[in-house]
Amino acid sequence: MAKTFVLGGTGLLGFQTIKELLAKGYEVKTIARKEKLMNQLMPEEVEKHLGDINTLSDQKIVELLRGCDSFVYAAGVDERTIPETPAEKFYYEQNVLPTQRLARVSKRANVKKFVIHGSYHVEFAEKWQDLNLFETEAYPRTRKLQEEIAFMEGGNEMDVMALRLPYIFGTMPGRTPLWKMFLPQVEGKDVVPVLQGGTAMVTVKQVAEATVGALENGEHKKSYAICGENMSYAEFYKIIAEALEQEDTEIKVVPLEQMKPSFQKADEKLAYEGKERAIHAAQTAEMQNRGAYLDPQETMPVLNYQEDDIKEAIIESIKKAVNC
Repeated sequence: MAKTFVLGGTGLLGFQTIKELLAKGYEVKTIARKEKLMNQLMPEEVEKHLGDINTLSDQKIVELLRGCDSFVYAAGVDERTIPETPAEKFYYEQNVLPTQRLARVSKRANVKKFVIHGSYHVEFAEKWQDLNLFETEAYPRTRKLQEEIAFMEGGNEMDVMALRLPYIFGTMPGRTPLWKMFLPQVEGKDVVPVLQGGTAMVTVKQVAEATVGALENGEHKKSYAICGENMSYAEFYKIIAEALEQEDTEIKVVPLEQMKPSFQKADEKLAYEGKERAIHAAQTAEMQNRGAYLDPQETMPVLNYQEDDIKEAIIESIKKAVNC
């Protein structure tokens, strides 16, 4: 029976991926820093280890990975973190270097498949070249480097695949949904201004299914931008308002020119404080004025993930966030 090591097993994506792997008959091994949380979350059949993998020696990691055929990298830092300037240094150290090391050590441990949970910002940095996102924004640049350096570490001995993940909805025990940060934009508001664009979305279950699909069907050095459904920001915020029982809240689409100055001021304020966003707010405005849409049929048949109820997952996430 195949055995998979999941890094980040007590996080939203890793937890659901472990459940999916077990359901598909895989053996699973993981490591976590918080013993109580790990024991609360992990099913009995998971082989559990206590510790921080980034503090272990290469040899200790090789021993930890003994018997594992595959590795799922469901860890790292997303774009919500606002580090000190320069953001590029922070994301390079947090996402690129650990991935490079673990890919190299995994290959040494005879792991044959390595899947990274990455970001769809790389996909649109490649498509929207007029925005120069790779040149100006730390997050897509370092996420792209994370993929490329892991591909190179895999060489001809270990297949490395990346999932480029869009907006993700779903819940898990003991965790506050990240979408709590959206609540102040809607709670108690009569009018919520939004830009005219939209985004691809998936449920956490679809991410887990796609991860197993990448292990089973993925091609080495291939990135898969997955999608379950595309939705405008107007529709998304309307669902949030409805989940908050604010039926009379107006979701108003406004021009980029009207919204962008406030985004630019937010960048200026952070710069004054010595901080920098993973993606500058002014660039975020430009991006949200476009449709960051993907075709599910480009990846769904390949990775064998299924359709799911995105709206229900959004509502579930918002309602849990309200109660946390």
